[in-house]
Amino acid sequence: MSIKTFRAYTHSRRQMSVSDFSDITKKNPERSLIKVIKRKGGRNNTGQVMVRFKGGGHKRFCRIIDFKRNKFNILAEVVAVEYDPNRSSRIALLRYKDGEKRYIIHPVGMNVGDSVMSGPNAEVKSGNSLPLMNIPVGTFIHNLEFIAGKGGQLVRSAGVAAQLLAKKGNYAHVRMPSGEIRLIGTACYATVGRVGNLDHENIVIGSAGRNRHLGKKPHVRGTAMNAVDHPHGGGRGRSKGNNQPRSPWNQFAKGFKTRRPKKVWDWVIVTRRNKDRK
Repeated sequence: MSIKTFRAYTHSRRQMSVSDFSDITKKNPERSLIKVIKRKGGRNNTGQVMVRFKGGGHKRFCRIIDFKRNKFNILAEVVAVEYDPNRSSRIALLRYKDGEKRYIIHPVGMNVGDSVMSGPNAEVKSGNSLPLMNIPVGTFIHNLEFIAGKGGQLVRSAGVAAQLLAKKGNYAHVRMPSGEIRLIGTACYATVGRVGNLDHENIVIGSAGRNRHLGKKPHVRGTAMNAVDHPHGGGRGRSKGNNQPRSPWNQFAKGFKTRRPKKVWDWVIVTRRNKDRK
């Protein structure tokens, strides 16, 4: 994949860049692996906005991704690499020996025609899924389970990878893409390799209209609101009223700890905020 830029025939085109989609081998999704999910624009069942600045956007099908990789010890062939509008990474279409088809996240180095497998006896190569106890120390991994059997929940964005640092007893030390080192159970599955579409972080949106196609509405500053709508609102001029930066619900935005100590810190070895914390 590479980045495509444009001649600056408008102001927005001057900075805009897109993917050239040269890695895509199949245009239309697999009909048996899509479903329709009605988007709600950030509203709940009563119509109240629960998530701000969401709405609109282009219609899209939801691709059913196999995050569990629970079809063990059966070889699968990579049939196609496809674009998924719901995520930053590409997806790969697998066809198993028994004829079943599934989507997985496309890792770096996986090509059409390759064979992949999941299970404790699988080979340690890009695209194969194994439990952490069977993956060598130092290996880069993605699609990492947090709870064994629940399916991959961590490290799924384009271009990211975690690294297996050590194994001790029933737990492994895994360095997350943020730099944080966490304890993960060795029975949890992970996929070997780095997530593909490495140039995704270099794409420049370039225009407000392009964000609207993605379903992102303009993000309004708190200081531009009225006092009734935000703690930073009201006043004359650009002033937040001598307040500390905070959210619309009066939660501090800087220096305020939101993690629950008992739930998080027992599993964290080194934090992403302070690498020296033990």
